[in-house]
Amino acid sequence: MNANNIIPVIMCGGSGTRLWPLSRAQFPKQFLPLVNDTSMLQDTLARLPSQHQAPVFICNEDHRFLVAEQVKQVNCGKATILLEPKGRNTAPAVALAALNALTDNDDALLLVLAADHVIKDTTAFHQAVNVATVAAEQGKLVTFGIVPTHAETGYGYIQKGSKQEEQQGNDIYQVAKFVEKPNAATAQDYLDSGDYLWNSGMFLFKASRYLAELEKFRPDILSACRASMAKVEKDLDFTRPDKESFLQCADESIDYAVMEKTADAVVVPLDAGWSDVGSYSALWEVCQQDEHRNVIKGDVIAHDTSNSYIHSQNKLIATLGVDNLVIIDTPDAVLIANKDKVQNVKEIVNELKAKQRPESTIHREVYRPWGKYDSVDNGERFQVKRITVNPGAKLSVQMHHHRAEHWIIVSGTAKITLDEKTFLLSENQSTYIPIGVVHALENPGKLPLEMIEVQSGSYLGEDDIVRFEDKYGRA
Repeated sequence: MNANNIIPVIMCGGSGTRLWPLSRAQFPKQFLPLVNDTSMLQDTLARLPSQHQAPVFICNEDHRFLVAEQVKQVNCGKATILLEPKGRNTAPAVALAALNALTDNDDALLLVLAADHVIKDTTAFHQAVNVATVAAEQGKLVTFGIVPTHAETGYGYIQKGSKQEEQQGNDIYQVAKFVEKPNAATAQDYLDSGDYLWNSGMFLFKASRYLAELEKFRPDILSACRASMAKVEKDLDFTRPDKESFLQCADESIDYAVMEKTADAVVVPLDAGWSDVGSYSALWEVCQQDEHRNVIKGDVIAHDTSNSYIHSQNKLIATLGVDNLVIIDTPDAVLIANKDKVQNVKEIVNELKAKQRPESTIHREVYRPWGKYDSVDNGERFQVKRITVNPGAKLSVQMHHHRAEHWIIVSGTAKITLDEKTFLLSENQSTYIPIGVVHALENPGKLPLEMIEVQSGSYLGEDDIVRFEDKYGRA
């Protein structure tokens, strides 16, 4: 077994709408520290087997800097960040990763993982990967099936077929069939039979074997992916497949495109405290609970309160005489829900989208490649932002047609360019940028730059930016 050939492929897509308002389209759950002090993406990296190649991350354009920054924070080393031109499900995404891997390693094994899962027993996970690696090197396409703990209607299932072999106490089975999410009675039958596993969406196989089976069953998908990778472009830390070619791809999962059709699909049972954290009730289950079975995050006073998940980001939450609730406070939204109804949070998100409200997609605090800003206050013709610029970072050289700006430095040092003039400002100093003036802001120091920006004008939208130069490659 050669674990050194394993390339972790971390799928970073998904919007996590059922964890709104914590998770939003521009900052979804995989980038949030929901279970501990590190993000779910960083937890995924931390539990990888010790021997592996540099990981590959697959994400979209909007999340690319989040991935790059979080990977940098955990010293992951040299990683590839593949940017999907548009979400086309897992079959095309993994095809891109496989084609990329084969440019350097004909024997590459792909360990396909989601960035937003919880696995508590890392040792059991590593043992399952070891079992899967042996099978994958023999040409099998391995999926990991979660040993069910209850009759769950929210997951698809995998029926075990004949036993293939046993290694290190772990069994491996032929896949009999994949089945869709069942109703409650069917789920109970699956649990009672002992023949079914939850479909985790995690895989291990040779890149070459996956592409060979994809060519056999969905040559159209492989053809589009090959054309897209043939015109790939490198951009900073990112690898960009050709958009026009990739858009010819069908939207198809690995299960439908390959695993349900191939004769070489096998499943390794995994009993490792797994959860896809698909709702607040699931998050409540995997987090540490107090003596009243409450999960408390942030500034909370809970009296006569039980079985609840209470999370405050912004202000004191006080509860009295409540049970089985989810209470979430963020700077711009509050959610109060019965814990038994949290699967329907996405209906609130759908209504927000229908009303074109920004709370569906962004937080009040917005992250950028240079740092972040918090929209503190706004009115009909003004907006106030608290801006943090990371050391060495620089905003784009830009101008606005409809707004002027005042900048007040709170801490740190700012290097400012207004048309042809460049100067430094420090704490308690300020400057004014009139409408139409080309300007840039940079932090030349070793500490974060904190400043207040006051915008005024007839239109204050983020799309009133004309960029002339940008070190991060944004349009």
